[in-house]
Amino acid sequence: MQRIICFILLAVALYACKNTIQANKLYFNAEVWTGDKNNPTASCVGIKDNKIVYVGNDPNEVSGERIDLKGQMLIPGFQDNHTHFLTGGYSLASVQLKEAKTKQEFINILSAYCKKNPDSSWIMGGDWDHEAWGGELPTKYWIDSVTGNHPVFLSRYDGHMALANTKALQLAMITKNTLDPIGGKLIRDAKGEPTGVLKDEAFALISPIIPPDSESQLDSYMERASKHAVKNGITQVHDVHSFGGWTDIETYQRAEKKNAMLCRIYAFVPLKDWKRLDEYVKKNGKGNDMLHWGALKGFVDGSLGSTTAWFYQPYRDDPTSTGFNVTDTNSLREWVLGADKAGLHIAVHAIGDRANDFILSVYNEAEKNNPNTDHRFRIEHTQHISATAASEIARLHVIASMQPYHLVDDGNWAFKRLDEERLKRTYAFKSIIDKGGLVSFGSDWTVAPLEPLLGIHAAVNRQTGDGKNPGGWLPEQKITAEQALMCYTINNAYAAFQEEKTGMIKKGMLADMTVLDKNILTIDPNTIKDTKVMRTIVDGKEIYVRQ
Repeated sequence: MQRIICFILLAVALYACKNTIQANKLYFNAEVWTGDKNNPTASCVGIKDNKIVYVGNDPNEVSGERIDLKGQMLIPGFQDNHTHFLTGGYSLASVQLKEAKTKQEFINILSAYCKKNPDSSWIMGGDWDHEAWGGELPTKYWIDSVTGNHPVFLSRYDGHMALANTKALQLAMITKNTLDPIGGKLIRDAKGEPTGVLKDEAFALISPIIPPDSESQLDSYMERASKHAVKNGITQVHDVHSFGGWTDIETYQRAEKKNAMLCRIYAFVPLKDWKRLDEYVKKNGKGNDMLHWGALKGFVDGSLGSTTAWFYQPYRDDPTSTGFNVTDTNSLREWVLGADKAGLHIAVHAIGDRANDFILSVYNEAEKNNPNTDHRFRIEHTQHISATAASEIARLHVIASMQPYHLVDDGNWAFKRLDEERLKRTYAFKSIIDKGGLVSFGSDWTVAPLEPLLGIHAAVNRQTGDGKNPGGWLPEQKITAEQALMCYTINNAYAAFQEEKTGMIKKGMLADMTVLDKNILTIDPNTIKDTKVMRTIVDGKEIYVRQ
């Protein structure tokens, strides 16, 4: 009898073992938002190696190391659809001028940085905002006396305007007689002398003389940027190139060979290089799950803050200007049609309503030339759209690649540039979604913080940085926290052709997940920005754990 009982117990144990899902780790006692409409919530997630093997509610069904999340929220890893990743890594150690709220603060911050770095190296980055002190543009006269031997080329935070000091202008041989390039502009004083402010394509007058970064410098930017990303719960970034795209890819490839990739990267190169990328892909493929490429980034226009965004109607504060296209429209059309025919992925920056309509017309032509093709065309920013653009975005299945935190900054001063009618169609998340369009979200780092939770907070609440819109700036364009979360996960995976591998917590998918200290779908929406990232899991590994 005893032998029979032992046999039965052994059989039960063997049966239980056979039916237990083998995992390396089991996260349990969690509020899981999966992003999977067929299995939207759970409390347990098991992972084995780099894949998800279980999503359910019974921890006894899974073996492996157990991690009690104590009611915290577990979501698919955040993805950022638009970063300048290596520039961001550089900027983390550079001068921080976004903090300046007055002319004197601007000068003082730069002066203190130069005193700490008393050499003759180039100083770049900065991310200043002249609207913070009323709209007066900085000049070389502000900074020449405090920058010492440094050549200076400091970007406005939107990346479409920059300030050079006299030394940098002299090295670039920019004088009173220098002509404005096509698609760019030099700001001049009453005597016609360049003040040091350059807009858009005028950057090309200085950028060739800036010494290239060494491989070790680029690797350090990559390391800083990656640590910053995973600290903010990001498991993948789309890098729309910082140093021309090709240098960026080489930097990421070095990191991958050293097994130093902390997050996944989708790397873009300039649209004008589409033939080169076509040959590169034919020779090298499109990469792997950690690092992939095959995407191109182009520009139609500049930015609202620099008054270089391209509109149908003039700016309120500059009635002589409607902005301009920074790329020749014939060239842009030719590049898009050629790259699409080659099967490459295309994303184009468009801010103004005229710019958005122009690129939509080019995408429409490409669709007619190559019907039944999975183009997944992207418009980067999709910031100020015409009355018909939302419907056209949906009809063409174009991805509106948007960055919600920009409204926190732009909402402080956009009324100076645009009339009420155009403002109604600014950061029109809800209008595009309601028309059936797909919206994806990111930061545009370093233009905005590399923090998805701040982006979600902005999309849900639409509160501006000056505190003047507690109920929301253009509140009719608010979306729900779940819609915003989809834009940072599922939709971003789709925008990178990775929806079968990332963006959801689903059995068989890559184990990229983020743990938050509270459930952003159920808390007071006004407190989303206070939520903390507790863990970041990339490819099955805990890359970041909050201490």
